[in-house]
Amino acid sequence: METSELLKKVRQIEIKTRGLSRNIFAGEYHSAFKGRGMTFSEVREYQFGDDIRSIDWNVTARFNHPYVKVFEEERELTVMLLVDVSGSRDFGTVNQTKRSLMTEIAATIAFSAIQNKDKIGVVFFSDKIEKFIPPQKGKKHILYIIRELLDFQPESSRTDVSQVLQYFTNAIKRRCTAFLISDFIDGEFERAMMIANRKHDVVALQVYDPRETELPDIGLVKLKDAETGERLWVDTSDRRLRMAYHNWWGENQISLQQVLAKCNVDSVSISTDEDYVKSLMRLFKLRS
Repeated sequence: METSELLKKVRQIEIKTRGLSRNIFAGEYHSAFKGRGMTFSEVREYQFGDDIRSIDWNVTARFNHPYVKVFEEERELTVMLLVDVSGSRDFGTVNQTKRSLMTEIAATIAFSAIQNKDKIGVVFFSDKIEKFIPPQKGKKHILYIIRELLDFQPESSRTDVSQVLQYFTNAIKRRCTAFLISDFIDGEFERAMMIANRKHDVVALQVYDPRETELPDIGLVKLKDAETGERLWVDTSDRRLRMAYHNWWGENQISLQQVLAKCNVDSVSISTDEDYVKSLMRLFKLRS
């Protein structure tokens, strides 16, 4: 992508996603993703209704009047985006590709994070770790992330969700919140997900295209697997074939939801023809 075109797209995404995060997500994000705990703020005079367990007995004895300790939430979080950059992300048949939708979702979460003074980092993955961007704060850092989301070219086209979860678990020492953004075509990651979510707070965001849910009746077509490069002629006029594919998709969705539920991971599935804002709002409210 040419530099001028890239900068233009970065600016377009910045304007849209920063506005969304400021006007829509700010409060919901803050409520849904809380800080690590409570930290001491100040001492003030006891007021009717205060919990007597919060009385500071040393200060009370010194002034001969009851005083209580006041605590506030330690708000700052580290947020990680685990973004699938395998070949299947370039598929899209309606309004946009899965790649462009993933980019908008990631950018919106990133702006929501920095508005709440959280650090944000990224791991791009295929069937290996393609790139690691350490967590930082600031608008300059966010714009760098958006540029990479738009223009990053992976070395591999395949997917291995299990590997990125293992890498994330080992690389990030302190507990953080992670958004795993993928189409989840690779389904063998239950154990890695369970271990990662015990140490961190993992949220799964599935991005898919409606054409992936069923085959259209358009006769004989040549299909290409975006991740393996394998090509195959398929007779889509065969009703049994279309039904088998539709059932395969449904069974995979059920299996994915069962794995995420077993691992106690909150999730949402977002189609390229849907308004992702509504889906994210439902997820945030569910966690609040």
